[in-house]
This record gives sequence, structure tokens and C-alpha cells, in this order.
Amino acid sequence: MQLIGYLDSPFVRRVAVTMNFLGVEYQHRELSIFRDYDEFRTINPMVKVPTLVLDDGRVLGDSTLIIDYLESQVAGRSLMPADDYGYFGALQNIGTALVAMEKVAQLVYETSQRPENLQHGPWIKRLEQQLKGAAGMMESVVSASANLEQQWLHGDEMTQADISVAIAWRFMMFTERVNLLPDNYPALAAFSARAEALPEFSACPLNS
Repeated sequence: MQLIGYLDSPFVRRVAVTMNFLGVEYQHRELSIFRDYDEFRTINPMVKVPTLVLDDGRVLGDSTLIIDYLESQVAGRSLMPADDYGYFGALQNIGTALVAMEKVAQLVYETSQRPENLQHGPWIKRLEQQLKGAAGMMESVVSASANLEQQWLHGDEMTQADISVAIAWRFMMFTERVNLLPDNYPALAAFSARAEALPEFSACPLNS
């Protein structure tokens, strides 16, 4: 199967790292929704990253849907906590991380794809407020987990919540348009750095 999209997208990277943890083999094909738009359209008319192309030609988009498919139909195991309380908490953490990713992407699009004279100041301010809120929520969750002396957010095993939160923070720090200081989020910064040192993460570097 092929995973299409650049790793500078946190959504593509989230799927790639998940596939590494699940032990799912794949070919990574780098296509840009901007530079390779016409080529991308021939694969997925929605031109959405990530796109997963199965060996039989079927196509699936959206990181959450792709991960659900990989866990349930390919790997046969889940990276979610098994108990109800842990599962619900992981969903909350993943939701927060996805919001952070989305707000950064919207900031980038607003400031890099729209002419400066057409950029909407109040909208940018709202995006920045939402992003700061998400970062604060992730910092609180990571701090609470550390206070319980857990290795990861929901115990000693890494879950999809850990993957998503770590990747969200790395993306936020990678993006110049984000004005958040790591010193204000020490637990989150340390948590993400520890995750990034794992081979499943380092095999999918965010460096371009």
C-alpha cells in the first residue's frame, strides 16, 4: 500500500508513525497538494492528505479513518486503551491534538496562501487563541500523567493519544507562524521530545 503526502503534514506523519507502531509495511510517496495538484487529482479527486492507496487500488482519505482501517482490517490490533475510561480519555486527547494541528494548518493557509491585504485579522487572532487553548489543554494532560508517574498518557504503553499529542507539538514548534514558547509548556515539550526519540518517530522525520 502507498501513503501519499509529505511528512510536514502532521496528519500524514500521524498515519506514518502509527503504521510503524502497528508493523504495517507501506511505500511512502511524496506528493504535494500544491505543487503536484494535477497528479494528485488522478489518485484522489479530493486532493487530500493523507491519502492511502491499497494494493487493490482502493483509496481512503483522512488520517483518523485511515488509522481505524489499519487497526481493524490490517494489523488486527488497536493502539487505543481497552477500558472505557481510558478509551474516552484517549479520544479527548486525540481530539485536542487534532484541533491543534488544524489551527496551525489554517494559520499557515491564511497567512501564506491569501494575499496580505485580504488576510482577516480577527480570524487570525481567533485561530491563535484556539491554538493556545489546545496547547494549554495538552500541557495539563501531560503534566497530570507525569504526576501519576506514568510513562505515557494512559499508562506504560504508548497509545494513539501519545502519538497524536507528540506529533501535534512537534508540528507547532516546526511552524514559524506559531508564536508559542516551549518554556511555557515544559511538560509537553519534554513529552514530545521523548516520543520523537523513539525509532517509530525518528523513521518519519519532520525536517523538510
